[in-house]
Amino acid sequence: MKFGSIVCGILPFLGTAYGYANPGACSGTCTNTHDPSIIRRSDGTYFRFSTGGKIAVHTAPAITGPWTYKGAVLPSGSSINLAGNQDLWAPEVALIGSTYYLYYSVSTFGVQDSAIGVATSSSLDVGTWTDRGATGIRSSPGKPYNAIDPNLVSVNGAYFLNFGSFWGDLHQVPMKSAPTAVASGASAYQVAYDPVTTAEEGAFMFKYGSYYYLFYSKGKCCGYDASRPAAGQEYKILVCRSTSATGGFVDKSGKTCTTGGGTVVLESHDFVYGPGGQGVYDDPTHGPILYYHYVDTRIGYADGQKQFGWNTINFSSGWPVV
Repeated sequence: MKFGSIVCGILPFLGTAYGYANPGACSGTCTNTHDPSIIRRSDGTYFRFSTGGKIAVHTAPAITGPWTYKGAVLPSGSSINLAGNQDLWAPEVALIGSTYYLYYSVSTFGVQDSAIGVATSSSLDVGTWTDRGATGIRSSPGKPYNAIDPNLVSVNGAYFLNFGSFWGDLHQVPMKSAPTAVASGASAYQVAYDPVTTAEEGAFMFKYGSYYYLFYSKGKCCGYDASRPAAGQEYKILVCRSTSATGGFVDKSGKTCTTGGGTVVLESHDFVYGPGGQGVYDDPTHGPILYYHYVDTRIGYADGQKQFGWNTINFSSGWPVV
């Protein structure tokens, strides 16, 4: 048998050989998807919100698409008076009662002058969002965290916002009962930290069974077309878990998440490079899915070429496997 035939026979199984399934199907606009946030409206319409374009909005009839661009959440930008208020990052959307809350980041790359804002809507549709401005989560040089990458979690009727990127990595703070602002007198506390690299960000918490799973991204996120890091130092998705939403997170080996612990869920493999900016959604058709952005090495490494990816999650071992 010729060598070329052997290679062709192996290629379809490379994703499995690396231990990860390749991304699920995506049709329509599968780019413009950095730091995606997914939610499904009661009429069955899927909404995807993402970094850039003053929070880009895409909709689809299924997680697989076809995805169609609809416009921006905040076409006039944010009312928060900080550099970056016209280039909003890392949206997170949640339904509370009959109101949709969309949290976003105001910052510029590599600085700690950052803040988390929030907008609300009754329908998710473009043109219905009202900017509520600052949540009270703000950072500046000298703070133990960078106030970007928000993620809201509900625990028995109480709300907490996870956030953070580099510096002191991932933090959490209690929110008011209508979670547009930090709870009175509350202070942020650390929930995950790598003292060696501090390269953790993009927290997303998901409850499954008895555990709260803290997913996060680690490594270099961006600019791969200009400069790629050493192998293994690009974005990847990790997880720790705890029976409490507010702390005590450990990885599969039992190492605490505040001392560099973290179990890899998804990393570069086959044509997938630098997956991250993730979330988890319990899909009515597929069950729990991990969604994220990634570089398809067959297409290109530029930030604008990043693709929307998703995989089903198997929790049967007590740990998420894709």
